[in-house]
Amino acid sequence: MYKDKLYHLAYRMTGNRQEAEDVVQEAFLRVYKNLDRYDENQKFSTWIYRITTNLCIDRLRKRKAIYSLDAESSDHEGLDGYAMLPSDDRTPETEMLQSETQKIIHEAIATLPVKYKSVMILRYLQDLSLQEISEVLELPVTTVKTRVHRGREFLRKKLEHKL
Repeated sequence: MYKDKLYHLAYRMTGNRQEAEDVVQEAFLRVYKNLDRYDENQKFSTWIYRITTNLCIDRLRKRKAIYSLDAESSDHEGLDGYAMLPSDDRTPETEMLQSETQKIIHEAIATLPVKYKSVMILRYLQDLSLQEISEVLELPVTTVKTRVHRGREFLRKKLEHKL
């Protein structure tokens, strides 16, 4: 039930198919091992998203130490999730343009700092509410709102000359 959603989340955060598969597998192992710790008062999806997101963040932090020069150039922004919705009048040309646009947007999201990247992926690619993101990342809703706003600003600046 969650395999594909978690894979897409992990892939968007790590940008690597193999690493995303590893993250999902590790997430399910952690769920299985820690099922006794699950709080039944919370949604299961929130718990499993939190585990997956934390695993991705851990991998990105480890990677950041290796590619610290890239971290300097990752302050990019700008986009709104509605730009990725397909239109009703699909033609081969609009399909290609949309595909190119989505690629540019996903590449821009990949360059965001981790704290904005995770929020933007959960909000716009996984379509979680601010409250759900707050629960997944264990952050106050106001912090989530701020990060979504700043993430969009980063994306807007990054994409203003590309789109």
